Amino acid sequence: MKKKILDKQELGKIIEEISENLFSYFNGKFEEICVIGIKNRGDIIAKRIIEKLEKKGKFKILFGAIDITLYRDDLSSIGPKPLVGTTEIDFQIDGKTVLLVDDVLFTGRTIRAAIDEIIDFGRPKRIFLLVLIDRGGRELPICPDFVGKRIDCEEGENVAVCIDEIDGEEGVYILNNRKDL
Repeated sequence: MKKKILDKQELGKIIEEISENLFSYFNGKFEEICVIGIKNRGDIIAKRIIEKLEKKGKFKILFGAIDITLYRDDLSSIGPKPLVGTTEIDFQIDGKTVLLVDDVLFTGRTIRAAIDEIIDFGRPKRIFLLVLIDRGGRELPICPDFVGKRIDCEEGENVAVCIDEIDGEEGVYILNNRKDL
């Protein structure tokens, strides 16, 4: 069963609010900040946020995208030939403040893998975590700095963020089974 909890307009409003909060938090100063999105939806959400920030502040923000497949702690259980995407970081991150963006925060394992990968590219000054949805259920001590929306889920439920660029629709759903989408 699939239950829609956010529609396209609500999703857009949350991204707008996050962008406003970021602009205020960083006082409109993004010279030493780079935004890195976790593929396959965190990178698109990051681009949308960057677009709003750049429009508001009339500046350019460094953007990168990472695929954390090879950094997963369950890589051996995925199968013999995991599908590995590309990582695109074409700038120095040493000394920079990184804003790491993902769609859903659950156990914290994806974020741990992303931080490991980022550190392989250099030593950032600081890493902030921004998630569109925090659904609770942490297995690791990972806490987001910026959250679009917190959602309570029952054990066994999944949260799916759908975006036009990948799914052909926009919204956030609670699923009883990943196959429900």
